[in-house]
Amino acid sequence: MLTNWLKIALINYKKNWLSTCINLFGLTVGLTGFMLILMHWNDEESYERWNPKKDDIYFFQTYSGKDNSYGNNISIPMTKRAKEVIPGIQDYVLFSGSEIGVKMTTKNKTAYQQDGMAVSENFFNFFPFKLVAGSYKDALKAESSVALSTTAAKNLFGKTNVVGESIKFDNKNYSVTAVYELPKENSQIKPEFIFNPVQQMKENENSWGNFSYGGFFMLKKGTDLKVVRQKFIKDIFEYRAALDGKSSGLSVKQYMDLYGPTDSLLTPLDKIKLHAEASWFGNPDFKTLMILFTLSVLIVILSAINFINLKTAQASQRAKEIGVRKAIGSTKSSLVLQFLLETFMVCMASYFLSLALTELLLPSFNKFYEKEIKMDDWPIYFYSFGMVMIVTVISGLVPAIYLSNFKAIETLKGNFARSKHGAWMRNGILTLQLIISSFFIIGGLIVNQQVKYMMNKDLGFNGKQVLMINFSEGNAKPWLKYERLKTEMKKIQGVGEVSYGEAVPGGERYGSSNMDFMGKSIQAQHGSMDYDYLKFIDVKLKKGRWLDPNLASDTVSNVLVNEAFVRKFGWKDDEALKNEVDPGFDDKKYKIVGIVKDFNIRGLKTEIEPVVFFHYKTTGWKRFNLYNIQLKLDPHDIDGTVKRLKTYWQTQVEPGYPFEYYFLDQRFAKTFEKYQKQQTLFTILNAMVLMVALLGLFALSSLMIEQKLKDVAIRKTLGASDHALVFGLTRQFLWITVIAVLISIPICYFLMNEWLKDFAYRIDMPVWPFVVSFLTLLILTFAVVSIKAYKATKVNLIKYLKYE
Repeated sequence: MLTNWLKIALINYKKNWLSTCINLFGLTVGLTGFMLILMHWNDEESYERWNPKKDDIYFFQTYSGKDNSYGNNISIPMTKRAKEVIPGIQDYVLFSGSEIGVKMTTKNKTAYQQDGMAVSENFFNFFPFKLVAGSYKDALKAESSVALSTTAAKNLFGKTNVVGESIKFDNKNYSVTAVYELPKENSQIKPEFIFNPVQQMKENENSWGNFSYGGFFMLKKGTDLKVVRQKFIKDIFEYRAALDGKSSGLSVKQYMDLYGPTDSLLTPLDKIKLHAEASWFGNPDFKTLMILFTLSVLIVILSAINFINLKTAQASQRAKEIGVRKAIGSTKSSLVLQFLLETFMVCMASYFLSLALTELLLPSFNKFYEKEIKMDDWPIYFYSFGMVMIVTVISGLVPAIYLSNFKAIETLKGNFARSKHGAWMRNGILTLQLIISSFFIIGGLIVNQQVKYMMNKDLGFNGKQVLMINFSEGNAKPWLKYERLKTEMKKIQGVGEVSYGEAVPGGERYGSSNMDFMGKSIQAQHGSMDYDYLKFIDVKLKKGRWLDPNLASDTVSNVLVNEAFVRKFGWKDDEALKNEVDPGFDDKKYKIVGIVKDFNIRGLKTEIEPVVFFHYKTTGWKRFNLYNIQLKLDPHDIDGTVKRLKTYWQTQVEPGYPFEYYFLDQRFAKTFEKYQKQQTLFTILNAMVLMVALLGLFALSSLMIEQKLKDVAIRKTLGASDHALVFGLTRQFLWITVIAVLISIPICYFLMNEWLKDFAYRIDMPVWPFVVSFLTLLILTFAVVSIKAYKATKVNLIKYLKYE
């Protein structure tokens, strides 16, 4: 019986070779896309799984109801009190710095070492890396202790057994207490060297408002996260508000509403990469991943729809076969199994082809996502095979039940062709297929338009030819270093203006504080800078004046603010210039002397924040945080100037350190690089969907038109023109297309509007993508169907009418 089924299947595949090839192609493309996105998802979910304590470790995030935003920082007093008063908390670890790069000196050599991390002493209780040498006990207890990875140890000493060796960096002497091996598995926490800034942490152990640390908590087994969250609100946040609120005359609620945080969130260690609301180690983006996964599943569904449509369209070819088999005793269940087997054979062939295609595309996919994914994880095969089985059941069962329900007497009489039951099902499924195609066209055009808008938007500044160099080497007085370099680097050929700014467009370093004015408070970003920095990057002055180096008050208490700052306080421009604000980081009040036009610092996804700009010497402590120098280069000799700067920097400024620089405009462009990748992926998926849908439409229209060749012959004999015949054959498909697009419009509008809500600066929902989708599908449908329809008008009349 099985042998006969296989023979019949092969005969039908050969007979309908076009539809078989289209089914194979569609399923192969769909399964390939599904597997690639599935591997990407699996790779993202695998972070931190290596850690044996992952189930007990949680990353702490704060929530501010005032701004409806999450933060990834915590203060030292909060963590200490949490351990003391919340029963479920067993321990905590703090991070005060990551991705640290320093020049290290040993008895053998001096070398630059990057990817360091500053942590509290119990780091290894949370992250038990494999110990190679030394001991984790008290490894980070002293200020002078440092632990090295095997890579760092070999880089500095040429070996790993280096416990007790001395290292000097940041003008301090350190002793190696432990050497560890970093996990080979995926992890966001892979420090090459670790040290504990004991003195810095002691200085901040009573600073409740210093949210400069990232924190993990280890919870006791069975601890209820809801209870911990409630305890944080009551025993930590409200306790802090009561302490600080006394001096400002605010109640606990007023203080929390004004300054926050108002709530907390604990995310499991192995869920941080994708599911945290805010992270110390990068921005989670689960939503984008789910969009891509859903789109890949839609392509598989589209392929399954092709299968169902083509199988039901071929029903008339199988009708007599089914009638004969039923007449000689075949049961409905055996017929269903036979058709399922035929479907399974095609699906398995597609599966093996998709495995080969995935392996072929994986290097390019890895390059696109900057990953090293390999096809060696069993869940990939398990879930992809599961998808094959689902497709087999769905695309096989529907036509199988439909075909097995034919009545033997009717089919043997030849009455099947007059039944409309199959036509309704095919038309319904074809409509669904075209709805999905319309969604991809509309969605692709809107994504493309949003990315284009972001790339072309006036950012409010000009970063072209502005090169920024970060200071790597620690310096006790970095402002003096900047002032010396400003004078010396202007002498280098190709260098024009030189300046400094803290709030750098596209940068990741920033500080902020609560600005107060007569009882009202807003959170504002700090923009310490040199006098001319805003003019240096072509920011426009809206009202008032620039800071003036000839006025002593401009380095004491005068500031500039942006338009967002003025809006947030609810002032008019003239009002703002009369006001003084309490900056939250100084005892004196600051006078607003100028208002500048808004310009983007963080990127176009978030709204422009209030920023206060002041000279770096205005506050005693800000000058110690001066960390970069920016230079405007001659556009006619950029490469030559960069080479001269590199030589000067590595020989006279920071010998032994890498020369790390970037151009401001290129750095800012990276803030929407993710959306450019989304645009590329959407374009690829769009092309795949249209290809699968149109090939399916061509095969379906071919089968349906072939069934109408006798009707065409009769009409042609009665004098119908080729034009009328072509229109008559294509009219049904055109109506289906119109209905599909009309149904897709509200669905697309809702889904794409939800996607656009993520952007603070977005396009208004355009009408033209809906029109383009309508016209494109209408034209493509007509083009695809009319090819076969035109051939049908050239039918041999004698062949189809000789028995009439």
